[in-house]
Amino acid sequence: MLHDLYDYLYHDEPAGGIPLKGTGIVLGLALIATHAWVLKNGERTKAFLKAFPRAFKWGFILMVINLAWAQFLLANMDMGEFYEKRSWFMMIVAGGGVGMIVYVREFLAVRALGCLMLLAASPVLYAAFMQPQTSRLLLPVLAYAWIIAGMYFIGMPYLMRDWVNWLVEKPARWNAAVYGGIGYGALLLAAAVLWY
Repeated sequence: MLHDLYDYLYHDEPAGGIPLKGTGIVLGLALIATHAWVLKNGERTKAFLKAFPRAFKWGFILMVINLAWAQFLLANMDMGEFYEKRSWFMMIVAGGGVGMIVYVREFLAVRALGCLMLLAASPVLYAAFMQPQTSRLLLPVLAYAWIIAGMYFIGMPYLMRDWVNWLVEKPARWNAAVYGGIGYGALLLAAAVLWY
């Protein structure tokens, strides 16, 4: 069953795989819903974002999700000539994740969010891969934004704190980010419904 899920998310089989239309609809609705919630609960969201970088609880939760996802990938991916070392890789990744939780508590939430963004980008890219519609590029743009931000969050996690402070400093910036998220979600949803 887990291998079927892996094939569905990462297109290892010639037929099937995560559909472009479904991915576009889900991500479009998610962007609209989350940004609309932020629009309604602006002050609460600002307080959460300011506290998030040093919130160990969120770092722990996200790292557990990352570890489970990474173990799922390692257990099911084709490793070529390294297939005999699969269990070693799984132990190394598990040890690294636990080590992060125990010894890298500073900005753990940001680093864990960065890891999650990298993991989440891959199925989105697979959904759009080799699809004929030009509008499919809305998905890779979003995925690559996650990848770039995720790498910064892992390598320089203090930047999230700085970005949040910059964003909430002026209402115009905050509103541009919120309405931009709603607009991108609406554009993605419309493209998914009409053309995917």
